[in-house]
Amino acid sequence: MKMIRAIIRPEKVDAVAEALDAAGFPALTRIDVFGRGKQKGIKVGEIVYDSLPKAMLMIVVEDEQLEKAVKVIQGSSYTGNIGDGKIFISPIDEAYTIRTGERRL
Repeated sequence: MKMIRAIIRPEKVDAVAEALDAAGFPALTRIDVFGRGKQKGIKVGEIVYDSLPKAMLMIVVEDEQLEKAVKVIQGSSYTGNIGDGKIFISPIDEAYTIRTGERRL
């Protein structure tokens, strides 16, 4: 299993969530975050905004589904502008369902 963490523009969250659901990935976690990328924020006149609002979506997928999920996220979050976001992939060794105690490897 793999965990996908996608840092995206907040205005793209609904589009990404709907696209993931339509592609067979209904479960996700959304966290509102702040940060900056390589551009170190934006400058408007003399004011520098170095912490920009973003959203982090986290989903866990089977290894075989990883490429499909990443393509869905990329396609539905793309604007072509600086600050579209990043996708991070991490291995998941095991997971537990709290209610049932079921363990997944």
